[in-house]
Amino acid sequence: MSYSFLRIAREALRGGAGWGRAWRDPAPKPHYDAIIVGGGGHGLATAYYLAKEHGLTNVAVLERGWIGSGNAGRNTTIIRSNYLLPGNEPFYEHSMKLWEGLEQDLNFNTMVSQRGVLNLFHSDATRDAAARRGNAMRLHGVDAELLDTEAVRAFVPVIDFDNARFPIKGGLLQRRGGTARHDAVVWGYARAADRRGVDIIQNCEVTGIRVEQGRVVAVETTRGPIGAGKVGLACAGHSSRVAAMAGLRLPIESHVLQAFVSEGIKPMIDTVVTFGAGHFYISQSDKGGLVFGGDIDGYNSYAQRGNMPLVEDVAEACVALLPQTSRLRMLRSWGGVMDMSMDGSPIIDRTPVEGLYLNAGWCYGGFKATPASGWCFAHTIARDEAHALNAAMRLDRFATGAVIDEKGAGAQPNLH
Repeated sequence: MSYSFLRIAREALRGGAGWGRAWRDPAPKPHYDAIIVGGGGHGLATAYYLAKEHGLTNVAVLERGWIGSGNAGRNTTIIRSNYLLPGNEPFYEHSMKLWEGLEQDLNFNTMVSQRGVLNLFHSDATRDAAARRGNAMRLHGVDAELLDTEAVRAFVPVIDFDNARFPIKGGLLQRRGGTARHDAVVWGYARAADRRGVDIIQNCEVTGIRVEQGRVVAVETTRGPIGAGKVGLACAGHSSRVAAMAGLRLPIESHVLQAFVSEGIKPMIDTVVTFGAGHFYISQSDKGGLVFGGDIDGYNSYAQRGNMPLVEDVAEACVALLPQTSRLRMLRSWGGVMDMSMDGSPIIDRTPVEGLYLNAGWCYGGFKATPASGWCFAHTIARDEAHALNAAMRLDRFATGAVIDEKGAGAQPNLH
């Protein structure tokens, strides 16, 4: 079914009796042309674009839990393309352009809100770094504005300017950036992929990858073996564990990234703000809660929860930037398992195993990359070659030294 104003009005008069399932719940087939392991945003987007852009519909997405149970439902919803390096900037800008038309493309309200993303700076050195990043963005055709203190004050008046622990000297603003509803994004892609014939199989954990004569031929699952012509891995923080089933060792580490939301309050901040004196970011949801986060936890983990020192660190940064938040109660917190690459940039590439493809290493940038990640991964799987947008995101760059050094610190949290 298609969603529209007239359909909603009709169902309202009928008590909603005409709404059906958003997507099917099929049993696995014995064989698929392509299997995507991981039913998060990246996996579902890949399946959708395989069907839409390349005509591959004999595709299955295997999710060990339910749709939205992983990192897709455990992030802070920020979308942006304010990157610096050539290997990343065109890719994330393509993602931003896909975000801008996503609701019409999927026929689903993903609640994309281009409210702007403002990165503050607090010294001359960080101002120079922001100016360099903004210039790089503009050279790639991406919107960027360098604001002085008064312009920041006019844009976000609630920040503490007069008694700030770290004086605010300005900020780099991308007005096209903003937020999107994380779970609505996976629901939208799941529904759209299903409408094009893709099988979305929930509660189906992959337990092994069968390789014969150097080529992937099937995956072992808790619902039995499933044959596959090609297999794409989009498993986020569990990429290393799943890739190991095929004998691969990946250059990534898994860490937990915590996020938080406060009790609901009246409208306070209508943009996304990042703190230049520490790793902290904040926005306000449509329900009124302040949504914020900071650094990854300082140890490797697969647990979807975090430790107390990071809670304290994030709270300190929040109160330093917005002292009025000290009176708020935290409603809840959660943790997502992040696949941290050694250079802070993602991997979308073929693997040494024929027919096996990898989408991993997203670090902090996984959610915002969802549309372009799926688009490029689908191209790589369907054509067995990288698109120009992900050509630099090679798996072997760590062996050749051709890294995309966006962070330049690897997965060590104390260096981010």
